[in-house]
Amino acid sequence: MNRTSARSSRRGPQIPRSLPFAMPITLRPATHADYGFMRRLYESARAEEMERFPFDDAQKQVFLDHQFAAQFEHYGIHYPTCERNIVERDGVPVGRFWVDEWRDQIRIVDIALLPECRGAGIGSGLLHEVLDRGSACGKPVTIHVEAFNPALRLYQRLGFEKVDTNGVYFLMRWTPPQVKTASTV
Repeated sequence: MNRTSARSSRRGPQIPRSLPFAMPITLRPATHADYGFMRRLYESARAEEMERFPFDDAQKQVFLDHQFAAQFEHYGIHYPTCERNIVERDGVPVGRFWVDEWRDQIRIVDIALLPECRGAGIGSGLLHEVLDRGSACGKPVTIHVEAFNPALRLYQRLGFEKVDTNGVYFLMRWTPPQVKTASTV
């Protein structure tokens, strides 16, 4: 598998900008101009959940606008150094993938794809790239996942384990094989 990596001046290797898929999948840094796309992406991720709310369409839009703005602000405050990437297929935005590397771990801050792109291997490919990165630098990879998120099964298949919960989110961790081996010796 041929992988190319972009380099950042403040941290070593970054997530590859061209991933090995049958279709051209690339990552590019998110800009202010992507805010509207990311807001629509957020809405698509919450569509099923919103069907259960007793809101009319206008109320749902206001609610989702507020929720997305709060999430966006939270990420900016708590993950100021994360790599904020837009996932593109054939040059068209189809998702976002935000990753932060810390001294002791790599945190997947957010991974989201448009509904029509889910289940096509794009998310798995992005996750494998981060796991390879964790293996290369000997760091665990962590992510917070809602307990009812269908992607929970994917994380478990990839070897993520639940290590904590706050009732709504599970903190899941994948540990590189060399770290597992070293901790058992």
